[in-house]
Amino acid sequence: MVIVLKHVPFEGPGLIAEMLEGRGIPFKAIEVFDEGVPLSAAGFSGIVTMGGPMSVLDGLDAIDREKRLHREALERGIPVLGVCLGAQIIANAFGGLVYKGDRPEIGWGQVELAREGLSDPLLTGVENPLPVLHWHGDTFDLPPGAVRLASSDRFENQAFRLGELIYGFQFHLEMNSDMVREWAAADDASNEGLLSESGELLEKMKDRIGPVRFSGALVFGRFLDLVAGRRNC
Repeated sequence: MVIVLKHVPFEGPGLIAEMLEGRGIPFKAIEVFDEGVPLSAAGFSGIVTMGGPMSVLDGLDAIDREKRLHREALERGIPVLGVCLGAQIIANAFGGLVYKGDRPEIGWGQVELAREGLSDPLLTGVENPLPVLHWHGDTFDLPPGAVRLASSDRFENQAFRLGELIYGFQFHLEMNSDMVREWAAADDASNEGLLSESGELLEKMKDRIGPVRFSGALVFGRFLDLVAGRRNC
């Protein structure tokens, strides 16, 4: 069983869930602020931690419990993937500092693979620069022992690996068209207004969503290979 930790309803696993279903891997999405964080990682074959508008800096009990769960997952050899806020939670769980960026990084963009990223089991062979969707205001320092896998012009730490089974991606590869529309609408209706031009995001989606999902399918497929290895232990 793979668990997907969700922080808000509209930041779901997207392509990751599609691929879990396609491979017949059982999974359960948990709304952590409504249902709570599992008390233990025992019995899980993988953990996927999604994004959200809140921050590690908010001092929320649920996020502290997620940190403990991720540390236990490392001890048990359970593959973990964190996306955006999920990456920040993982980084902080293992000693990395999370802090506000100089300004938000929002919209279609790309990341450049580091030397270690070019040979990483999940990222080797993907397009470089890698097309992604950015949507974050916070950033983080790498936790001790982590390997930087990708950077952008704005933020040095865009992806990292800790050990062989723990991954954090600051960017989004899991998007589908409906999710992009929902995020743009949510931003228009919020007080944050992080996105300066939601129209531009939607206008470019036709050309940008395909390459993002193509790379995502390759990367997430390899992560699910790690999960399958755990299931067969």
